[in-house]
Amino acid sequence: MRNDIVPPSAEQPSLAERIRHDMDSFTPSEKRAAHLLLSHYPFAGLDTVAEFASRAGISAPSALRFVTRLGFSGFPDFQKHLREELEAQLLSPLAKSGPVEPGQGAPALAAFAQAVIGNLTATVENIAPAEFDAVVALLSDQRRNIHFTGGRFTGALARYAESHFRIVRSHVDFIEGQPALWRDRMIEIGRKDVVVAFDIRRYQEDVTALCETAARQGATIVLLTDPWLSPIARVARHVLPAHITAPSNWDSSAGLLLLTEALVSAVTKRLWETAKPRMEAVERLRNGEP
Repeated sequence: MRNDIVPPSAEQPSLAERIRHDMDSFTPSEKRAAHLLLSHYPFAGLDTVAEFASRAGISAPSALRFVTRLGFSGFPDFQKHLREELEAQLLSPLAKSGPVEPGQGAPALAAFAQAVIGNLTATVENIAPAEFDAVVALLSDQRRNIHFTGGRFTGALARYAESHFRIVRSHVDFIEGQPALWRDRMIEIGRKDVVVAFDIRRYQEDVTALCETAARQGATIVLLTDPWLSPIARVARHVLPAHITAPSNWDSSAGLLLLTEALVSAVTKRLWETAKPRMEAVERLRNGEP
């Protein structure tokens, strides 16, 4: 694990990302501590050492060794970092720094592009290849029904993904995030279903409720989120975090778009034998051919 513990930036992974990335290298007691922390991130780590250890089913010394393994000098240092990440999670556009005045620093387009490129690089570097491949395999399983959903802004990305996957394979749709629109859909959701949710800070409670309900009914949840992890991570089988920080009052969704298009590409390749005739059929229909 890295020792340069600082609040996450375009280049720096969050603690949750690092834990997920290095999970396979942990000892059994470290894995129990890691799973507890990720299940209620970051709040589980804000308990006392004794409470955290008890909930994880490990000893207090093991809990202290876990945080030392993560690169912290002790539990207070570990909790200080979690509080800083929590503050970052809750930032609204108005709470962020004001835009740089024209003429200061690099040209606006170049500065923004540089930040986005950093986000894309960090997104790729901090996702375990095995996690990405597992999501590709899941979305390629044509026995599964795939449902995309998202929030106020991320819903557009979910619809973008749904539009592509609908062409490549069958049994794909979009679920609106508002409770009045998704509750009736839950009667159809079960163990054959996969819900792919897009959710970044400030996380939407209605999308979280949708995923929690689907998970209780046996659906597999895939989450595309930010480095601080949406609460949906508590019920998600797979989590793909994208870096979103930009020199703006608004977060950037370029990293989420990168992940979406990479998934579309990988699934199309894996399903090419059946995807190719579907795509050809769609083209004929668009051209008005029989």
